Amino acid sequence: MSKTIAIAALSLLLTAALPSVASAESVMQKVKRTGVLTAGTSKDAFPFAYKDKQGKLIGYSVDMLKLIQQQLEKELGKKLQLKLVALNTDERIPNIINNKVDIVCDASSFTWERNKNVDFSFSYGATGTNLLVKKTSNLGDSKSLIGKRIGVLAKTTNEKAIAQAQPKAKLVYFKDRQKAYTALEQGKIDAFASDGILLEAWLGRGQHYNTYKVVPDRPYSREGIACMVPENNSDFLDTVNYTFYGFMQGFVNNESKYVTIFDRWFGPRG
Repeated sequence: MSKTIAIAALSLLLTAALPSVASAESVMQKVKRTGVLTAGTSKDAFPFAYKDKQGKLIGYSVDMLKLIQQQLEKELGKKLQLKLVALNTDERIPNIINNKVDIVCDASSFTWERNKNVDFSFSYGATGTNLLVKKTSNLGDSKSLIGKRIGVLAKTTNEKAIAQAQPKAKLVYFKDRQKAYTALEQGKIDAFASDGILLEAWLGRGQHYNTYKVVPDRPYSREGIACMVPENNSDFLDTVNYTFYGFMQGFVNNESKYVTIFDRWFGPRG
C-alpha cells in the first residue's frame, strides 16, 4: 500500500470513528436550522414557571424565555417558535446533556456540582431554602429537624441544604411539588423544603396563610436563580446573558416593557 493510499484510508477510518464530532451542531446552528427554540421549564414552580388553568405554561421564567426568543430572532434574522417542555427537577440536566432541550429556565439554582455538566446564565432572581410547615409546628432551626420527616424534591439544592443543616432529618422524596403539598396536608411529612419564594407564593394562592407558615426567618441557604444551557455554547450563552442584562437595565430605567414583566409576578398584584 502506498503512503498516499494509507493516509486516505486512515482519514476515512477516523471520520467513521468520530461521526458525532464531525456532525456536532451548536445550539445557535440548530435553532437557526430548525426555527425552533426548545426550552425546558417547570409545571409547578409558581410564580417562575407553572401551568395555568388551561394547562398553558406561564410564569416569570417563561417570560424570560420569550425575551431570549426575541433576541435570537434579531440575531438570526428570522422568526422562531418557542417550544416549552415541562420537566421534573431530576429531568432538567439529563435533557440538556442529551440535547432534548436547548435551555432550561424555571427556578434552577447555580451549584458547582451542576456546573460540571451544564453552563449557567447570569442570575435573574434570588431565593433560599425554607420549610413549609403547619401553623402549629415548632420546627424551624436545624436542631428541631432531628428525626423529622422533611419532604424534598430529588437532586435539588433544597435537598442538599437540609441534609447539610441536619443529617439526622429523615428526607422523604417527591417527584413534584404538588405531591409534597398534599403529603404535608395529610400529615405524611412534617415539613416540605423548597425555595422560600415558591413557598410564599403557594401561601398566597388560597387560604393557606390560615393553616401554614414558612420557616425559619433566616433560610438554610441563599442562591441565585439562573438558566442552564449545554456546555461549550458560548455564543448562545452570550445571547442569553445579553438578554438578561437588557432586562435588568430596562427595569432600572423604568421602561414599561420590563417593569410590566416584573410587576406581573412580583408587583403588588403579583
